[in-house]
Amino acid sequence: MVSLAEVENTIKEHLPDARVKVEDLTGGGDHLQATVISELFAGKTRVKQHQLVYGALKEELASEAIHALALKTYTPETWEATGQSL
Repeated sequence: MVSLAEVENTIKEHLPDARVKVEDLTGGGDHLQATVISELFAGKTRVKQHQLVYGALKEELASEAIHALALKTYTPETWEATGQSL
C-alpha cells in the first residue's frame, strides 16, 4: 500500500507545476481518486493528460500498490472555470 502523500509527491515529481489532491475512495488505500491541475496538460487530449499521470505512477500501478485510480485532470484555466477549490 502507498500513502496518499506518496502518490501526491510522485505525481509532483513528474509534473513539477502540478497542484494535486489525492483521495482514498474506499478506505482501503488502493482505490484512489486524484485531481491534478497542470499547465503541462494544455493542448493535450484528456487521454494524453491521463497518460502523463499514469506514467508518473507506473511502478505503483504495476505493483498493485494502487489497484484503481480515477483521474480528474485540468489545466489551470479549466480548473478556474469550475469554480472549485482544491
